Amino acid sequence: MSKKKSDKVVQSNAKQRAVGAFAMVRNKVKVFIGWLLAKRSRVVLVFLIFLAIGIFAWTWRDKTPEIQYQTATAEVGSLITSIAASGTITSGNNTSVTTKVSGTVSKVYVTNGDTVTKGQKIAEVTPDDYAAERQTAAWVAYLEASENLLSAKNNKALADIAMWEARQNVLDAQEAVDNMNDNDTNPVTNEVYTDGERMIITKTLDQSRLAFDVAEAKYNNSNADISNASAKVAAALRDYQENASTIVAPASGTISDLSLAEGLVINANSQTSSTSGATIISPQTIGKISNPSGQLQAQVSLSEIDVISVAANQKVTLTLDAYPDKTFTGKVLSVDTSGSSNQGVTSYPATILLDKTSVEIYPNMAVTAQILLDVKAEVLLVPSSAVKSDMNGIYVEAMADGKPQRKEVEIGDANDSQTEIVSGLSEGADVVTATIDPNQEINFGGTGGFDGSAFGGAGGGVRIIGR
Repeated sequence: MSKKKSDKVVQSNAKQRAVGAFAMVRNKVKVFIGWLLAKRSRVVLVFLIFLAIGIFAWTWRDKTPEIQYQTATAEVGSLITSIAASGTITSGNNTSVTTKVSGTVSKVYVTNGDTVTKGQKIAEVTPDDYAAERQTAAWVAYLEASENLLSAKNNKALADIAMWEARQNVLDAQEAVDNMNDNDTNPVTNEVYTDGERMIITKTLDQSRLAFDVAEAKYNNSNADISNASAKVAAALRDYQENASTIVAPASGTISDLSLAEGLVINANSQTSSTSGATIISPQTIGKISNPSGQLQAQVSLSEIDVISVAANQKVTLTLDAYPDKTFTGKVLSVDTSGSSNQGVTSYPATILLDKTSVEIYPNMAVTAQILLDVKAEVLLVPSSAVKSDMNGIYVEAMADGKPQRKEVEIGDANDSQTEIVSGLSEGADVVTATIDPNQEINFGGTGGFDGSAFGGAGGGVRIIGR
């Protein structure tokens, strides 16, 4: 075969292979197009999904969630401060006659069935040596408490004078600073101020202001010191009366179950404290007085912190589990300041006398009491969650043109939910109680706020900060 003929054969074979490859590709394309047409609904669905995702991402690519604020309006109202306590109904119309004295009954003035008035003598007891010591100690404690009350009142007067003196020192120090700023010559030395003199004058003003703040705080706290001392006087007097050799009627009514007779020896109930090892004398019941008015009594437990603020005749509101939709009223009848300790926790029982009611209430029903300490009318109030504090002072955030603005405020009393605003805010102002930042956290305001619990969720968590 010639070379020319051989080249033609090679070209012919290459052409055939190319035609065959093209045919194979064409067949595969046809098969793919057929499959694509058969599955077109699935392809369209996938295409639409990706298209929707693209549109959503394009729409929100530059948008940032806005911070939102929860607000409340500053309103004028009444601020009620109270102490919560729980207990049970103890008696429908009876008051126990109790005493801590021990000794020999020397005289009994009444018999069962007699009508007595509150404070009337029931019996005289010749105390034994131990009871006489307790009575003397109780009387000394009462005298000391009375002296402390007088001292607290005197301290208030001294604090008032000290506050005015501190104020004058601030004015004098400010005058010295003003003179230094306006003149180069020191009026004391008649020479140009030295750097040391300038520093001393400036620092003196700062110290004077701090001294005034301390004096003002002592004066403002003096009323609380007086109230505390007064409560201790009342407690000491009650303790002395319980240890006194003369037993008197704690309420008016008809006496019954009186277990006293002349010559009878009575002994005080004593127990040893599990914490201090000291002997604790608890009152014993020697009779009861039926209240003709049919008033109910409840006994609630007070903590060590609360008992010093509670005194006889304070008003009380009460709710019972048996009547959740009703509110009852009454007053504090007495407080047992001897207290009792259980597993290291000391509690003090308080007896509450309920006002008359037609509702049927039985002994041992559970009761929750709110003992009213103070009611301030016509004061400006905001939710306590709106009040915040930092190194620069106490403030709230008031809304103005849709944005929160810091306002320095002076606060007064507060309860669990509301705080009194003395100055710095006007009635009707909208204050921020919570800040909702979708990118960070929900921030609830509050003086001295603390971190709360974290709530997890898909894609992250939301941290709650509250009071």
